[in-house]
Amino acid sequence: MDNPQLHPLEVNPKTGEPFLRLLSHKNIILTPPRLSDAPFLIPLLNDERVYHWLSSPPYPYLPEHADWWLNQIKPASDRILAELEDARNDATLKIVDGSPVRIIREVQEDGTEIFLGDICINLAEQPWELEGSGRDSQGTPRRDPSDPDIWTLGDYLAPSHHGRGIMSDAFNTLLHQWGIPRMGVQRMVVTTLEGNKGSVRVFEKQGFKFRKTIEDAIDVRGTKRGVHVLEWSHGT
Repeated sequence: MDNPQLHPLEVNPKTGEPFLRLLSHKNIILTPPRLSDAPFLIPLLNDERVYHWLSSPPYPYLPEHADWWLNQIKPASDRILAELEDARNDATLKIVDGSPVRIIREVQEDGTEIFLGDICINLAEQPWELEGSGRDSQGTPRRDPSDPDIWTLGDYLAPSHHGRGIMSDAFNTLLHQWGIPRMGVQRMVVTTLEGNKGSVRVFEKQGFKFRKTIEDAIDVRGTKRGVHVLEWSHGT
C-alpha cells in the first residue's frame, strides 16, 4: 500500500518512485533526482539560453560538475522520503523541510521520460532576500507563525520547452501542492538576474510583488550582475 504521508505525490507503479504531476501540463512531472541524470544536465547548463540566467553553475559545465551536484541534492531528497516513510503510520501529515521531488520531466506516450530542468524551494540566504527580517541567516525552518521563515526558489527549464507556461505551472503546482501544505511555506522572497523578464513574469503570475532592483549585486562567473527582488506572502 502506498504511504499516505506521500500525499499528494503519486507513485510510479513500475519503479516505486514518487512524483508530482503538474496541475495543467499533465504529461509533465516532478521527480526525485537520479544519479543517472548527469548526462542530461551537461548540454542544458552549457546552453547560453540557460546558464546566462543562473548565478551558480560554472561554465563550461563539465561531467564532474553534474556528478557533484547530483550527489549534493539526492541525499536531501532521500532523507525527506525516509522521514515520510518513518511517519507512515502517523495520523497527521508530517511537515518537512523540503520537497523530495524537483526534477522536471516530460512523460512520452511510450512512458519514457525527457529531462527538462529543475525547480526547488529552499530557505532564502541572500542578504537582500533576508532584508527587513532581522535575520542574517537561516539554518533550519523555525516555523514561527508570527515570523514566517523566508523561502526562495531556484529553477531552470530546457529552452526547447520555453514559452509554453511549463515553469509557471511547475511553480504553481510545487508551491500549492507541496510547499504550502507540506513544508509550511508562508513567505517567499525570490531573486532573478537583472533582465530576466521571463522569470519575473513567472513570479508575478503567482502573485509576487516587485520589491526592487539592485545593481551589481552578485558575482556571476567573474562579472557583476544586478538582481530583481520580488516577494510574496500566503493569503495576501
